[in-house]
Amino acid sequence: MTKHLVLLSAAALGFAASLCAQDYKLEPAGPAPAGLPAAYAPLMPASGHRIAGPNGAACEIWFRKSIPTAVQPADTNIVFDIAQGTLLGVIRYTAKGEDRRGQLINPGLYTLRYSNDPVDGAHQGVAPQRDFALLTPVADDPDPGAMPGFAALVQMSRKASGSPHPMVLSLESPNGSTFPALVKEGDTPDWVLCVQIGDVKLAIILVGKVQM
Repeated sequence: MTKHLVLLSAAALGFAASLCAQDYKLEPAGPAPAGLPAAYAPLMPASGHRIAGPNGAACEIWFRKSIPTAVQPADTNIVFDIAQGTLLGVIRYTAKGEDRRGQLINPGLYTLRYSNDPVDGAHQGVAPQRDFALLTPVADDPDPGAMPGFAALVQMSRKASGSPHPMVLSLESPNGSTFPALVKEGDTPDWVLCVQIGDVKLAIILVGKVQM
């Protein structure tokens, strides 16, 4: 059975801890922004989603019109049937933000590509699932059809983080049946965007911080 794809945020994006306690709301965004390579145009939707916080827009995100799936090896910690390196969409930060590890995200436009965390001691306990979206500056990712392997994608994403660790957003299955929706996850500081693209249901944490 094909699993639902989810853009996460249990490994997903966040902002300064001081903002996490504030309320965020979902607003429509216009068409994909200028600055994308021409090859991206056929994949982009007519409109996207804006996450607005107490200090204005936190980020804007555009998922591609359709997200191709692929059979994954049997693994109870993998949520999505999607191939390594597949383009999921693009995201724009209009102000400085942070991922859930506290890494600074500079204002700019980034691609989001799918990957699994490796099974090793360095990544155990980061999130229940191994599904993540890695950010790369658009200028360093001109071909939407590319399928970079794990090591290559990590190297690309380091250009977004400026550190040895890639810039990642966790992916998870959405709760509820209303789309689109921006939902706060219980008592955590995580705000999750839930959307449906065709038959594919996606959830991505766009504001939050890892709880140690």
